[in-house]
This record gives sequence, C-alpha cells and structure tokens, in this order.
Amino acid sequence: MGLTKTEAFSEDQNELASLAKALAHPARIAILQHLLKINACICGDLVDVLPLSQPTVSQHLKALKSVGLIKGCIEGTSVSYCIDAARWNLVRERFGTFFDTLVAEQDCSC
Repeated sequence: MGLTKTEAFSEDQNELASLAKALAHPARIAILQHLLKINACICGDLVDVLPLSQPTVSQHLKALKSVGLIKGCIEGTSVSYCIDAARWNLVRERFGTFFDTLVAEQDCSC
C-alpha cells in the first residue's frame, strides 16, 4: 500500500483532515452531542447511552481525545471525560473559516 504523503500538504490541511476523520463516525458524534448536552464531565455512563460495548466506546473516546476535542482525567479507578472548551472553539473557528469560503456560481456542465 502506498504512503498517504501527508507531508505534501499544509499543517492546516492535515489538521482539518484529522479532525474530520475523528468526527466521521456516528458514535463519536453521539458522544460529543451527549457531552455537550450535559455540559459536564462524565465517567462510565456513556455505555448506558450508546448501543456499544465498553471497549468500543473507549476506542471512540480515544479517537476524540487524540484530536483534542475531549479531555479526560483520572478519578479513582475511572476516567472522566468532557469537552475541551478551548479546543472546541478553535476547531469550530477553523471549520467555520473553511466553510465560510464562498463559492461563486460557476458555469459547470456536469
């Protein structure tokens, strides 16, 4: 299999792609929506909210944490997760800038 050649793209392009990849699963969207809804750190009850096993939920949490959308802290024998507000706002701004780029009407025959 060939290399993805990510080094040929800008840091901004690579970051947006990593963020998009992290968001590209409905379970991760559900996790983020739940964390946004409760607006608090949670531990353990995500398995009760999602139709997924604990190991699967953990993998999705890991993907979201790796791009900084959520943060976790150890509390006793469990880990609590919450939205990283500073990172969330930065990501929202970056995607906003990307999507705010206007596309003019084009004469496209496709």
